[in-house]
Amino acid sequence: MSAFKSDFLRTLSERGFIQQVSDDTGLDQLFQTETVSAYIGFDPTAPSLHAGGLIQIMLLHWLQATGHRPVALMGGGTGMVGDPSFKDEARQLMTPETIASNIASIKTVFANYLTFGEGPRDALMVDNADWLLGINYLEFLRDVGRHFSVNRMLSFDSVKLRLEREQSLSFLEFNYMILQAYDFVELNKRYGVRLQMGGSDQWGNIVNGIDLGHRMGTGQLYALTSPLLTTASGAKMGKSAAGAVWLNADLLGAYDFWQYWRNTEDADVTRFLKLYTTLPMDEIARLSALAGSEINEVKKILATEVTAMLHGRAAAEKAAETARKTFEEGALSENLPTIELSADDLAAGIGVLALYVRAGLASSNGEARRHVKGGAVRVNDAVVDDERRTIGDGDLTSDGVIKLSLGRKKHLLVRPSA
Repeated sequence: MSAFKSDFLRTLSERGFIQQVSDDTGLDQLFQTETVSAYIGFDPTAPSLHAGGLIQIMLLHWLQATGHRPVALMGGGTGMVGDPSFKDEARQLMTPETIASNIASIKTVFANYLTFGEGPRDALMVDNADWLLGINYLEFLRDVGRHFSVNRMLSFDSVKLRLEREQSLSFLEFNYMILQAYDFVELNKRYGVRLQMGGSDQWGNIVNGIDLGHRMGTGQLYALTSPLLTTASGAKMGKSAAGAVWLNADLLGAYDFWQYWRNTEDADVTRFLKLYTTLPMDEIARLSALAGSEINEVKKILATEVTAMLHGRAAAEKAAETARKTFEEGALSENLPTIELSADDLAAGIGVLALYVRAGLASSNGEARRHVKGGAVRVNDAVVDDERRTIGDGDLTSDGVIKLSLGRKKHLLVRPSA
């Protein structure tokens, strides 16, 4: 890939965001001469995006930071079909009410990364339901569908792999790539969008949109994809042992989010500093040169910087301080995640295995039992070696709480409900 001259592409290149570009010379020239509008689509399949989608939000952040206009496209229309790309089976169809609720919830995160408004570089958030729900099917087939070759659509990896595994691909899902291509054309017409970005699994769909634009008379359109990230050990980004690493604070608090990044594998620290923080490259180079025990301090910087962008600097520093008190001082911090138990439950006592499952520290009694046998379970910092132990109001500390720990890094407080 050529050395880029535009601020945006140069920034993406040096920070590791680029997998493929459809015309790197042409796109670089465009970014040097115009304020470019570019978009990324987001599927409203849940009430929140998770950390796996954060790279896409950061792409839009850097687009705006280098003087261009980001467009976040919510899939209110395409969400009624579902993206079949590289899925083994069809997504469960969602009701319009669920889709609308998910979009409203997802939207709240974007204001932490983008500046919205009416100016030429202010971010836009649009919903493809605005144009897709009113489509006349016969007109759409005649005006748009005629430009698509079924032979070519069958050659895309996302479709081919599904068929090779002899797994059904419905006609409904087959339409998805047509709708996504049409989104690109519609966004160009309405907002002057010239570039679509996304994960590398979306390359075929994005190129489809460029091709449709050519056939329907748009100017030159462009594609840019980012790598699909896994951790150094091969785990999928955005997943943790406890489940999805959600971006919405009501699904995952700042402390747990901070902990996810603090637990980054050593081999991933430099890459994640480049992708998920806005620290200058010379500062990242300095931090990357640290080794040995100092890498743990770098992980704390990574966790604090990523958390500050999403939850705010105060919440990030509070999470870091909670971790410091808990791990380095062994102190009981009021800012730890908390669950409540009724006074009746505490008076009767609850088995330690059941309590760890209820607290989300184990997925089953069997898993909790294995943790006990491995010496990883501690109540009020005392190791529990009896799987039949019950926890009750006699375990409440002078602070009126019970501290549950799993290993060295997972801690939680149990409080009696009011």
